[in-house]
Amino acid sequence: MHNGIIENFHSLRQSLLADGVEFTSETDTEVVAHLVASAYADSGDLTRAMQDVVGTLEGAFTLLAVHADAPNTVVAARRNSPLVVGLGDGENFMGSDVAAFIGHTRKALELGQDQIVTITPDSCDVINFDGTPSEGKAYDVTWDAAAAEKDGYDTFMEKEIHDQPHAVRDTLLGRTDENGQLVLDEMSITEQDLRGISKIVIVACGTAAYAGMVAKYAIERWTRIPVEVELAHEFRYRDPVIDENTLVVSISQSGETADTLMAVRHAKELGARTLSICNTHGSTIPRESDAVLYTHAGPEIAVASTKAFVAQITASYILGLYLAQLRGGSFGRNAAEVLEELHGIPAKMSDLLGNLARVKEIAYFMADTRSVLFLGRHVGFPIAMEGALKLKELAYIHAEGFAAGELKHGPIALIEPGQPVFIVVPSPSAENGLHGKVVSNIQEIRARGAAHW
Repeated sequence: MHNGIIENFHSLRQSLLADGVEFTSETDTEVVAHLVASAYADSGDLTRAMQDVVGTLEGAFTLLAVHADAPNTVVAARRNSPLVVGLGDGENFMGSDVAAFIGHTRKALELGQDQIVTITPDSCDVINFDGTPSEGKAYDVTWDAAAAEKDGYDTFMEKEIHDQPHAVRDTLLGRTDENGQLVLDEMSITEQDLRGISKIVIVACGTAAYAGMVAKYAIERWTRIPVEVELAHEFRYRDPVIDENTLVVSISQSGETADTLMAVRHAKELGARTLSICNTHGSTIPRESDAVLYTHAGPEIAVASTKAFVAQITASYILGLYLAQLRGGSFGRNAAEVLEELHGIPAKMSDLLGNLARVKEIAYFMADTRSVLFLGRHVGFPIAMEGALKLKELAYIHAEGFAAGELKHGPIALIEPGQPVFIVVPSPSAENGLHGKVVSNIQEIRARGAAHW
């Protein structure tokens, strides 16, 4: 089994072809399989074969190998790709996430970079790529098997949608002291260092990046610290301007997102402070960051993120409020007020999720739709982009999110009779007065015959 990309597989494949190896596919996975088979033929030891092969590979990968000669042995190697070991009684497991084996054991083994692990039903041995032994770090998974089950829902997606109030509530849980002040026990960056932060850069991919964009509006408002949001796979290639007074915040549900991990390492090389917002204990990104803020959303099984998204926004808000509290004065007073409002959000989410009849009506109406537009302003803009991403992932149709203010600058040409358009409408009481502007956008698309919600 192979998860990742072998960047030098073409040259390795050419070498194998020259040796007379016949291929049945064009994949880099098959290249690795032939390399391991050849190394095993020389040594007769699967662990040694894996060690010989990984030294020739470039890229990010998790590899698992088995051999008919040793049916009770599995050997795996990881570099910049997720792998976790489950430690049981007379049984051991491997997976990219603890959810794969939580029904059998709650004890897991944390693996470092460039390590090889060999398991049998009764043993687990870890070595580094250079052959030196390693202990690994065992830890207990804090959620149980029931959290990874459907709990009466038809799909994991539906269950995790309804888990959202709990995800927000649990992420907020235990963050304040008896005086209502935020206390972040996981925050290993000193208060003095945090007070010296002059810029924040959020790095993430996909849904996590949109959570970061939502957080940007709030953190800048509460702290007056400038915030940039970068796609992690672009960050390290554009020569970013950061220094020791920059806080680089990485957001990743799994804590194993390869591009985000590379961005964190690059930030550390440039001298920045690094903080991870993550849902998975023991994963690589939190371990390599200076500090971590866990989201406590529980396992997310469905492909399309739901509760992780709202938990990431919640954790980002907690970070912003904590920084505001450290700055004191009006910043601190505002932080206390907002935190109190945040604690009321789970109940409001539960009320909304208790009445989804209208959602089903809209779904039936849109059953044959092939393209959907989402519009939003201010914080509604990243929400619109996240909505479009979800529809792409789940319905496999074209969807696009726009800043509503851009409607007149090109996207309005896409509006035709029957075109479905979702609009994220800000509150009429919002201080920025954007409600009226979005209503104006609605009138514009209505005049062109769009179907809108």
